[in-house]
Amino acid sequence: MTDLLRKPFGTRGKVHEITPQGAGWRYVGFSLYRLKAGDKAAEATGNNEVILVMVEGKAAIHGAGRDWGVLGERMNVFEKSPPHCLYLPNDTEWEAVAETDCVLAVCAAPGKGGHEARRIGPDGISLTTRGKGTNTRHINNIAMENEDYCDALLVTEVFTPAGHWSSYPSHRHDEDDYPRITYLEETYYHRLNPAAGFGVQRVYTDDGRLDETMAVADGDVVLVPRGHHPCGAPYGFEMYYLNVMAGPLRKWRFVPDPNVEWIMKRDG
Repeated sequence: MTDLLRKPFGTRGKVHEITPQGAGWRYVGFSLYRLKAGDKAAEATGNNEVILVMVEGKAAIHGAGRDWGVLGERMNVFEKSPPHCLYLPNDTEWEAVAETDCVLAVCAAPGKGGHEARRIGPDGISLTTRGKGTNTRHINNIAMENEDYCDALLVTEVFTPAGHWSSYPSHRHDEDDYPRITYLEETYYHRLNPAAGFGVQRVYTDDGRLDETMAVADGDVVLVPRGHHPCGAPYGFEMYYLNVMAGPLRKWRFVPDPNVEWIMKRDG
């Protein structure tokens, strides 16, 4: 199995832990907790800023010396309602106590201490549609570059209808050459509806030195260190993914695959 595809290493507690050291890159960290009611999770942010995303369920959260109350509303991610999230700067601590069965994502990247802890969503996050035809998908932007409350993190949710493509036309963001393109590492946390299905993600470079095509199951994480990275949802299976991106500059600028650039020009 390719090293870009990471399977959950458990069913309860922390089930994913992607670190820059383990991924072989410099910026993005991603962890995931699956908690039963009453379970606890706690971490120190260290040198990272963190966005906690309540993917499913509810949890009482303390962080950065404050009680944030119970966060979370949707019990199934495919409800598509806006998520409840919490931004925490570096050199702070947080603890979550599950009120219900819940899924909690921890999105991390190097922080500078330039922002205060704050709630993100559900207010201010609205489901928007992008693309056309079988390239249509629906997006909850959590912290993209228009929001200025992060030092490095870019975080978003994407819902891809059954039979559709996403992160497509294929594009890459693997060079530090702003404004033409920015260097951003990226993780995809995948969910599927029904959960017993599969999706497809390809990660490839123009020169073919990296070319991996993966069948992703519900709960898998895919690493994108470089190259193009389109996803496909087979007929009958809806796909969700939570994206985490970070790099030296908090801007999302990409270059399309020359072989599919004509689609972008045609569709606008």
